[in-house]
Amino acid sequence: MRILIAVLSTLVALEFFFIMYLETFATKSSRTAQTFNMSKDDLANEKINTLLKNQGVYNGLIGVGILYLLIFTQNYNGSLLAIMIYIILVALYGAFSSGDKAIFFKQGSLAVIVSVLLLLQMIM
Repeated sequence: MRILIAVLSTLVALEFFFIMYLETFATKSSRTAQTFNMSKDDLANEKINTLLKNQGVYNGLIGVGILYLLIFTQNYNGSLLAIMIYIILVALYGAFSSGDKAIFFKQGSLAVIVSVLLLLQMIM
């Protein structure tokens, strides 16, 4: 189960690196506009652009935190669970605040699976 948790957690980290890429490096791209349901005119707004880049850094650091735990710590279950719960809560907030329930499934599904696996491993 430890290997499965590590693989799925790595996928969560990669997902957050992709979000960081969209928000920080490809801020004005069509893909970013499509992903965040925004127009290219919205993304051209410098204030929105700056906010997205800032948010992208946070998302990238979530990915770094996950990989750090997986690579440099031996007993990462508790810390990894805390990060996954954080991701789930942020995904829930994004889904409800935007009115787009799909956000939860896109951003939070893997984190839910990893959380369940971590909890199962902790009680076994």
